[in-house]
Amino acid sequence: MGIVTHVPPDVVPSLNPRLARLQPYPFEKLRALFDGVSPDPLYQAINLSIGEPKHPTPALVKEALVAALDGVAVYPATAGLPELREAICGWLMRRYGLRAIDPMSHVLPVNGSREALFSFAQTIINGDSGDALVVCPNPFYQIYEGAALLAGATPVYLNATAESGFKVDYGALDESTWRKVRLVYACSPGNPSGAVMNLSDWKRLFELSDRYGFVIASDECYSELFYGTPPMGGLQAAESLGRSDFRRLVVFSSLSKRSNAPGMRSGFVAGDAALLKSFLLYRTYHGGAMSVSVQKASIAAWNDEAHVVENRALYADKFNAVLPLIAAPLETCMPEGGFYLWIRCPIDDTVFSRDLLRMRNVTVLPGSFLARESGGEKSRQELRPRGIGCAEGAMRRGHAAHHAVFQLSLKRNHARRTENHRSGVG
Repeated sequence: MGIVTHVPPDVVPSLNPRLARLQPYPFEKLRALFDGVSPDPLYQAINLSIGEPKHPTPALVKEALVAALDGVAVYPATAGLPELREAICGWLMRRYGLRAIDPMSHVLPVNGSREALFSFAQTIINGDSGDALVVCPNPFYQIYEGAALLAGATPVYLNATAESGFKVDYGALDESTWRKVRLVYACSPGNPSGAVMNLSDWKRLFELSDRYGFVIASDECYSELFYGTPPMGGLQAAESLGRSDFRRLVVFSSLSKRSNAPGMRSGFVAGDAALLKSFLLYRTYHGGAMSVSVQKASIAAWNDEAHVVENRALYADKFNAVLPLIAAPLETCMPEGGFYLWIRCPIDDTVFSRDLLRMRNVTVLPGSFLARESGGEKSRQELRPRGIGCAEGAMRRGHAAHHAVFQLSLKRNHARRTENHRSGVG
C-alpha cells in the first residue's frame, strides 16, 4: 500500500518565481499616490487617467452581437471563423493597400490586442537561454514588460524623448546587446505620445531584424485615431519595401479604440505566416478562442468605416476645444495619433497629479508611472467622454498649472533671496 502524507495548511505552495519580477501596474501606483488625498467637493470628479473610450459603441455592432447570441451555445475554434479572417483581411487591404495578404495564413483573430501582446512573447521567447532580451519603448504599455519578464527574458528600455520627436532611437543599443534581442515591441501611434513611425523608421527596424534575427511585434491599436495623414502600418511598410512575406513581423490591432468596443475583447494579429502558425498552436492550449457571437459582431465592425470616421471627428473636436485651454503654462501639442495628451508638467508629475486631484478633483496619470527612467517630468492625460467634460477638465488643469508655476516661482525667489543673503548681497 502507498503512504499518505498531509501538507500542513500553513505551507505556502511554490509559485512561479518570475511573478516576483513584475512591477506594480500604473493604476495600483496611482491608488497609492492618492491615498489620503481629499478632493475639493466643490468640483465634480473628472477622471482622465485610464485609456478607455467613452463614445458609444456603434448600433450596427451591438445589433450584430444581439443577432448572433445563439453563438454562445457552441465552442469556438481558436483559428476563428473564416468569414472573420476574410473581413479583417479585407480591411487591411482597404486601409493599407496590401496585395499579398492571405486570410487563412496571415491573419488570426485574438481576444483583444492586450492578451495577444502578452501571449505572443510566450511563443517567441526561449526563457531557458537565460540571456534573452526584449526591447520596449520608454515610456511604454506595461504589458510589454510583463510579457518579457514572465517569458524569462529581460526588458531593455529605449527612451522616446521630446528631442527625438518621441520616437525610439534604435541606434542607442550596441551590437553585443542587439545579438541577445529576441523580440522588439514597436508602438505606432505611440502610447502615450501619439508619435508615428514613417517608412524610414520601419526600414531601419527591418534592417536590424535582418541583421540580428529578432521578431517585431507592432502594437497598432491606435492606428485609426489620427488627425491628418493616416499612420503607416507595419505590414504596409513591409510590402512597400519588398517584404511581402512579412518575415519576422506581426502586427496587433483591435476594435477597442477603433470601434469603441473595449468590452468585446476583439482584435487580430497579422503578418509572418510561420510565426502565426506557432502562435495558433500556443493559443490552442492557452484557450484563446473568441466567442462566435463576438466574432460575428466583429465582422460587422471591420466591414464598416463610417462609424470610424465619425469617431475620429469627435476626438478631433475635443482636441481643438482642449488645446487652447492648456497651452500655457503646460507644454503639449496635438498628437499625430491616439487620444492622449502628453503634457510636460511645471513641477514633479506626482506632486502635480496629487495637487490637481486635491484642488480641482481631476484625476490624471503621472507619466513617470509609464516609464522606468522618465525623471518624473511628464504627465499623461486622456481626452474623455464629452466635449464639455474635456473643456472643464482642461480649464481645471490650466488653473492648477498656473498655481504650480506660481508656487515654484515663489520657491525659486525665496531660494535666490536666501543665497543672496548668505553671500551678503543686498
